[in-house]
Amino acid sequence: MQDAVTLLVFLGAVAVGEALHLVHLPATSNVAENSPPGTTVHAFSVNLSASLSPVIPGFPQIINSSPLTEAFRVNWLSGTDFQVVTTGKERLDFETGPNIFDLQIYVRDDVGVTDLQVLTVQVTDVNEPPQFQGNLAKGQDLYIVEGASPGFIDQVEAFDPEDTSRNIPLSYFLTSPSKSFGLSANGTLFSTTEFDFEAGHSSYHLVVEVRDSQGLRASTVLRVTIVNINDEPPRFTSPTRVYVIPEELGLGTIVANITAEDPDDKGFTNFLFYSLTTVNRYFMIDQLTGTIQVAHRLDRDAGELRQNPAISLEVLVKDRPSGGQECRMQITFVVEDINDTPAACTKFTFSVMVSERAARGTLLLDLNKFCFDVDSEAPNNQFNFTAPSGMGSSGRFSQDPAGSGKIVLVGDLDYENPSNLAAGNQYSVITQVQDVAPPYYKNNIYIYILTSPENEFPLVFDRLSYVFNVSELRPARTRVGQVQATDGDLPSRSVVYSISSGGASRQYPNVFWINPQTGELQLVTKVDHETIPIYILRIQATNGEDTSSVTVTVNILEENDEKPICTPNSYFLAVPVDLKVGTNIQNFKLMCTDLDSSPWSFRYSIGAGNINSHFTFSPNAGSNVTRLLLATRFDYAGGLDKIWDYKLLVYITDDNLLSGRRTAEALVETGTVTLSISVVPHPTTTVTTTLKPRVIYQILRKNVYSPSAWYVPFVITLGSILFLGLLVSLIVLLAKAIYRHCPCKTGKHQEPLVKKGEMKTPERKVVAETIQMNTVFDGEAIDPVTGAIYEFNSKTGARRWKDPLTQLPKRKESRRLGAAWSGATSGKETGPLRGTNKKGDGLSGQAQAEEAGLGSRDQDGKLSTPKNRNPAPMSRAFPKPHPEK
Repeated sequence: MQDAVTLLVFLGAVAVGEALHLVHLPATSNVAENSPPGTTVHAFSVNLSASLSPVIPGFPQIINSSPLTEAFRVNWLSGTDFQVVTTGKERLDFETGPNIFDLQIYVRDDVGVTDLQVLTVQVTDVNEPPQFQGNLAKGQDLYIVEGASPGFIDQVEAFDPEDTSRNIPLSYFLTSPSKSFGLSANGTLFSTTEFDFEAGHSSYHLVVEVRDSQGLRASTVLRVTIVNINDEPPRFTSPTRVYVIPEELGLGTIVANITAEDPDDKGFTNFLFYSLTTVNRYFMIDQLTGTIQVAHRLDRDAGELRQNPAISLEVLVKDRPSGGQECRMQITFVVEDINDTPAACTKFTFSVMVSERAARGTLLLDLNKFCFDVDSEAPNNQFNFTAPSGMGSSGRFSQDPAGSGKIVLVGDLDYENPSNLAAGNQYSVITQVQDVAPPYYKNNIYIYILTSPENEFPLVFDRLSYVFNVSELRPARTRVGQVQATDGDLPSRSVVYSISSGGASRQYPNVFWINPQTGELQLVTKVDHETIPIYILRIQATNGEDTSSVTVTVNILEENDEKPICTPNSYFLAVPVDLKVGTNIQNFKLMCTDLDSSPWSFRYSIGAGNINSHFTFSPNAGSNVTRLLLATRFDYAGGLDKIWDYKLLVYITDDNLLSGRRTAEALVETGTVTLSISVVPHPTTTVTTTLKPRVIYQILRKNVYSPSAWYVPFVITLGSILFLGLLVSLIVLLAKAIYRHCPCKTGKHQEPLVKKGEMKTPERKVVAETIQMNTVFDGEAIDPVTGAIYEFNSKTGARRWKDPLTQLPKRKESRRLGAAWSGATSGKETGPLRGTNKKGDGLSGQAQAEEAGLGSRDQDGKLSTPKNRNPAPMSRAFPKPHPEK
């Protein structure tokens, strides 16, 4: 190729004369390896053609190279001078790269004349210093965990570019000696101490140098960083361990600020977590900030804080929510008492009763027994009392000593004293209980003092005795008089009056009643002078404290209140029709008496019934004895008289001795007598009939029980109880005897209707319900209880007893089986196979009787036998038996 280029240049020169060509080329030049960019490799120039046509800008230039490379370029120097320099785009390495480069330099002018020459560049070997590989060449970051044991850290490696086989050893050194690190000659980096991040050495700057055999060296930087790990517990930085806080702080109030630091987190954001490990209800801690706040009322005066005001807490700080390092610290809160509660009393109103005789200096009330202050410490729990004041208290009450709360009497409390009466004997005292420490709380105390009257004066009546007069005519509830008792003590007490003795009559235990409040004496019933003319009473008065008595004489004034009483009170008389006028009829006479009138005060008159005035009394006044006379004769023949029977009503009045004026004013009593008179016609023989007067006796009986006869009801009651017990025991014995000798038997134990060896009479009626069934009995079985044979249907389970005449027992069974057989033959229920007419669960009584061979009547009324009966009169449903094999 070079020959071809030379030929072309030669031909051009010949044709034109002196043509364009490159001077100093072709040529061979040397360049050292690893030359920096811009290193001159070869200088040459361009010889212009004869026409002096300039070189086109950009030429000459390297148009090709062998091997292909961009490590060289052509630079213009001046005029037609140029040079080949290194570009630095490719590293010229003698050991690893090509050592010879053939560069084709091409030039061209404006007229198109060109020239091409070859520059051979040889790369020369240069002794290069060792080199660190990879990132190590730029410096390397190494990380060591704090607390790691001294020893191997890293292997530092470098290479010598001249030693392609890497057989020549290199030497490594630390340019700055360190107590913590060491570097062996073969490049092993190791630590000599255990690193502590918190000690202040968190990073190290190490310069490592490598040398080859010719003394060339290279260095790199190792940045060693100590990695901080969580190996240190947090430390509390707040110095306070005891906090004194007042009570009654508001909820949420910050009472302490706990601070801590984590040595592992220096230089970083510190995240610590706080908590209280002690269970309590008074405080809570913020998990992130460590501030302790009040969570519950702090009352120093009550509960556990009153006994022990110190609250001990353990604070835990951790550098992680879970796991990690932690630290604990004990803190104490001392709750300080404040005067937050005023002095109080169990009651603030007192009522004191003081005797009017109480002496001066008497202690009336000690308020210290009722007042208290719940504050726990002095002086917050100390108090005193102000001087008493109030209406009416001045000069009567005081506090001794002052402020002690002891109310004493210093004045006079005589109940009857006018000044005390003006005050109503009631006094209001006001005092205050107050704290001795700020803010000096106060409470009013109201004391009401009442004077208690004493019994200083006796209860006396206003008279030594009383005499009252009352007419015997006065009715019940009549006022007799009034007594009065008084007491000089105030306040006036109500006096209660009563009759302690006297005032009784034969018919009434209490003739008088006294009003217990007013002392007014009244009649309970009407009194009788003739019975008791004078009553002497003993009146008692009481006011709850004193009792006094006085004698009261009640005179019963006599009045004409008794009617005349005559004997006889009624009478029957027979009068002959021709009796002479003036004749005493049958010698009849009246004898009258009056308890409150003289015998000469009587006056007699005949009222209704004395027709034609045939009868009269003689004397008609002035005597207590009078006779009945015929005053006028009877005239039946002339028609004047028409009635034969007379009924006379005789009036006896006790006013004979009174004048007409006094009669109108005085009390007059009148008695009556009834006379029945029959006129006997002539010539009837008069038969004198003497009627005996009727006397009516009224007996008043009163059951009066005497307390001394208590044994009478006791003996009667005891005898009644004993008699009742005897009667009950006799009834029980009688019942036992009846039960023992006459036992009652139920229907199933009655005697059989058919005696042994006899046929039942045809008169016996058997009422039974039969069910006609056309059942085929294809099996037989023996009843396990009775031993009887029964037939059954293997499909339906129906069964019937087989003819008992063919299955009589061969030997005598026990009494129980005999009784069962007897029950079966008599139609009664025995054993488990009992007859019933309800649900078909057994044979009916008739069916059992028929099966037993007893006669029963057919439709014609004849006695039938087992042979002419229906072979299946009735069956009952039994469980299907297993056929015998």
